[in-house]
Amino acid sequence: MKSSSSGGLVYSTDGGRMCPECRRPLAECACRTKSMPVGDGVVRVSRQTKGRGGKSVTLVKGLALDSAALALLAKQLRTACGSGGTVKDGVIEVQGDHCERIMSELKKHGHDAKRSGG
Repeated sequence: MKSSSSGGLVYSTDGGRMCPECRRPLAECACRTKSMPVGDGVVRVSRQTKGRGGKSVTLVKGLALDSAALALLAKQLRTACGSGGTVKDGVIEVQGDHCERIMSELKKHGHDAKRSGG
């Protein structure tokens, strides 16, 4: 049996997934908590069909919330619209054309929402 020249641990599943920047477990990641998304205070609601096979998706951009609050708001918006969706890179995507319904829900939650796009 050969000994490794570095003598360190090669692979371990003890910590689970690791952050690529700070090399800590994702639950203890220090770099993600520092990077709060910065919004201009205006939430923009738009409809998009590009690259989605002709299907429309309602996008909500400009929310200055952390990832947990953004996921909770996305869940509430999807429930109000009765459709599916996701959160990608700080943008809430709701399947279908629900711009007006989402704008009214955002105003109920205290966000200043504007319609963007055509």
